Amino acid sequence: MSVELLDAATIVSFVEDEDAFNVSIHDRFAHLDTDHDGVLSYAEMKEELKSLRVFETHYGIDVKPDPNELVGVYKSLFAQFDHDSNGSVDLEEFKTETKQMMLAMATGMGFLPLQMVLEEDSFLKKAVEKEATKAGA
Repeated sequence: MSVELLDAATIVSFVEDEDAFNVSIHDRFAHLDTDHDGVLSYAEMKEELKSLRVFETHYGIDVKPDPNELVGVYKSLFAQFDHDSNGSVDLEEFKTETKQMMLAMATGMGFLPLQMVLEEDSFLKKAVEKEATKAGA
């Protein structure tokens, strides 16, 4: 993990750079697709959904939610990705929903930069790295 400055423009720039975004999406999808069948099952996506940290409350301190509530939240999140409701998520569904989530996050951030703790392999960290590379060029 690292602490980074992040703003909405950085996220939007990353998402709009189709080459960089598509490479990141493809890499993450391939990593998650452990059985290499070209789609993600709920079991394969569960850890990724957990990384969204929807139950984190304050400065990295996690609450202990009811296990039934947790299952319901993760299944609901999976359903957001599974656009055709066939029980699996293909690469295009994964890309589309990830893009929508990132743009929604950018919209919610506004224009002022925020200092955030980012996971090393997260899409947000990749956006910051892309922006730093662009600024250094």
